[in-house]
Amino acid sequence: MLRRLGAIAVGGGSEAGAFAAARRLVANGATALVSAGLAGGLEPALSPGQRAIPAEILYDGTTYKVDPTLLRRFGGATVVRLAAVATPVARAADKARLFAATGAAVVDMESGAVAVVATAAGLPFAVLRVVCDPAGRDLPAAALAALDGNGTIAVLRVLASVLRHPGQIPALLRLARDAATARAGLRAMAGEIADSPAV
Repeated sequence: MLRRLGAIAVGGGSEAGAFAAARRLVANGATALVSAGLAGGLEPALSPGQRAIPAEILYDGTTYKVDPTLLRRFGGATVVRLAAVATPVARAADKARLFAATGAAVVDMESGAVAVVATAAGLPFAVLRVVCDPAGRDLPAAALAALDGNGTIAVLRVLASVLRHPGQIPALLRLARDAATARAGLRAMAGEIADSPAV
């Protein structure tokens, strides 16, 4: 869904994967980096499918400002800050603590790596995210086991988790609906950007 925006490298939803993907793009001659995908909600008012285009990234104690020209190209910021983390923030209570500590509206595990690599290479960067799991909802254990290193669903790991803890099935179904809504929002945003005139 994002290929119309330029060359793609998949980070697999992990910090390490994002570092590797961003470095590959830089090595292949990228002139700007964009971290795109889904994010967890920290701001209680945000719902699945809402756009989260931040003006800045908070990662490892450092604030990275998104390139203003890219930000205008993407329609402007919809949130002030995204918190980039190394491990999933799965529980609603942990999301609330991170929101209180950082003021970030959303969280992900890839944008910090993209900001670091772009800054080191002297390249502009931006972030295009859509909220998947809202702030007040815990992620089921199976969801944390779901992604493999290529960003695809590891079905056997999910099934094993469900067999061990079948009570998480309703939460998984809610997450599946939220993820479908978020993917549709990301697809729509990418299409709008690809069809709009460059700034």
